Amino acid sequence: MDQIVEILTYRLTPGSGAAFFAIMQEVSVPLHLKHGIDVVWHGRSLHDADGYGLIRAFETMEALEAQQAAFYAGDDWRTGPREEIVSRIAGATKIVVPMNAAAIAGLRAQRCFSGSMGEV
Repeated sequence: MDQIVEILTYRLTPGSGAAFFAIMQEVSVPLHLKHGIDVVWHGRSLHDADGYGLIRAFETMEALEAQQAAFYAGDDWRTGPREEIVSRIAGATKIVVPMNAAAIAGLRAQRCFSGSMGEV
């Protein structure tokens, strides 16, 4: 069954890639999961230490909109990692596409990437 997949790419402020990965890995991704948001993959770019990607899956476009609205309006986000994350983002691009379960499973199997080859 197809799901809706949101692919976000971030251009981070210079030198902030490692700190951004840490806050995502330790705080933001667990917070997403706590609120029922499926984080398929996240990690740093192979070609740019200050590039980052986040891939999330949703059952429908309506579910994406509702879950994100609730998440970003909630106290866990607003009083949690919001400022540490937003302050490090210089720019972002988003695309939303349908994707089948096998493709999502393939992305999920890649594990997160911390920034140097051989590390996950």
